[in-house]
Amino acid sequence: MRRIASALGDARSVVNVGAGAGSYEPRDRAVIAVEPSHVMVAQRDPARPAVRGSAQALPLHDESVDAAMTVLSLHHWHPEQRQGVREMCRVARDVVVIVTIDAAVSARVWLMADYLHEVRELDLRIFPAPEAVAGWLDRPASIEVVPVHRDTPDHTLLSFWAHPERVLDARARAATSGFARQPPEVVRRVVDAVAADLRDGSWDRRHGALRGLEEYDAGLRLIVARAS
Repeated sequence: MRRIASALGDARSVVNVGAGAGSYEPRDRAVIAVEPSHVMVAQRDPARPAVRGSAQALPLHDESVDAAMTVLSLHHWHPEQRQGVREMCRVARDVVVIVTIDAAVSARVWLMADYLHEVRELDLRIFPAPEAVAGWLDRPASIEVVPVHRDTPDHTLLSFWAHPERVLDARARAATSGFARQPPEVVRRVVDAVAADLRDGSWDRRHGALRGLEEYDAGLRLIVARAS
């Protein structure tokens, strides 16, 4: 959240595209949340409602907000991601902030590389390279590596890098779209394999050095583009 707030700068009005339940929305600015899923909208705080709409056709006038942001939503726009990014540029007077994943990097994380091959292959198909996203923007853009801290409160799939035991926790798995979008037989295969490797010590022999790190590049990227 601190990095997002810093990237937004002094923007007072923000559209959050693919807003979901609103976990990453700033609380100190006027936010217009746009979310296509009625399931996600229902999970939002009633005091922070969302407009039903898609990234590819934002229900806003040209240059109607100071900033546009999206956090880990870009892959849900596949295959119309370029149109969604262009829409963000259309409505934002100044800054566009995109948090996404470099799938070429996340594919090397032990969970995807050794066990959850289905997520690795899917992500490589549906996540555009950060450099491609930057090229779709109509204003100068930078790409920043965002290391994932071992104790991050955001239990996305990337947070598992230092915590193989989370694979065995049904609640931890349910909090990630990576596991949630897999059929039960795939989830069971991965859980059984990780459990076996933890029992016999083979996980720690291969990846135990990760337990000593405070942060790790699991592929999270912050793209910031400013008109001025």
